[in-house]
Amino acid sequence: MHRRPPSFLLFLVVAAASRLVPAAAGDDGGWSKGTATFYGGGDASGTMGGACGYGSLYWSGYGTDTAALSSPLFDDGASCGQCFKVTCDAGASQWCLKGKSVTVTATNLCPPNYAVSGDEGGWCNPPRRHFDMAQPAWLQIAQYKGGIVPVLYQRTPCVKQGGVRFTMAGSNYFVLVLITNVAGTGSVKAVWVKGSSTDRMPMSRNWGANWQSLAGLAGQALTFGVTNTGGKTIVIPDVVPAWWKFGQSFTSGVQFSD
Repeated sequence: MHRRPPSFLLFLVVAAASRLVPAAAGDDGGWSKGTATFYGGGDASGTMGGACGYGSLYWSGYGTDTAALSSPLFDDGASCGQCFKVTCDAGASQWCLKGKSVTVTATNLCPPNYAVSGDEGGWCNPPRRHFDMAQPAWLQIAQYKGGIVPVLYQRTPCVKQGGVRFTMAGSNYFVLVLITNVAGTGSVKAVWVKGSSTDRMPMSRNWGANWQSLAGLAGQALTFGVTNTGGKTIVIPDVVPAWWKFGQSFTSGVQFSD
């Protein structure tokens, strides 16, 4: 089916067609209603990058079971890294693979298209709860020619190998840290950083899963405190050594348990 090309580096999103399905109660653990399309090609190469900042999803460990979320689900990046179990609503569409489900990770934003209505191309327009899934993930629950299907979804814990990963960027005057490979809730609510020569200081979300501190921390070993969206905090002492350079990644030996 037709796909329009990406229009912005951070928003590699494509849409397909559907009717509006309102969200149901149950976002706290039950099933909710939504819709889903797919993008990115058979190898999911078109899903790389994205509004969470994960870059190559192969390298960062998120693979091809991923999705771009409409803005009510994306929550200005607060949902980056969250995992959702999605199943096609077989009672509402002939294109569903009955009894099949897939767990996808939120890695991108599916932006609204207010130039068209929700029934004529604005599949990610609020208040629609929509998953624009990587094609390999989509094909686990629906037929390719379906294009768009009604789905049922729920949050589910993220399972990860190894510890939380920190990738350093910025300049001598600030640091921008991409936090990935987060298990449990998958998403991060708050972060603080302490240098070996500085006091502990809160970080703020710059965009997606990137957190910033407006302080020069080069040459210092860095300790991070990371709070997930479930309210649990882990502290990783000196996970980034004093000799770190911009562009390097460091994986901790610590991980969230749920």
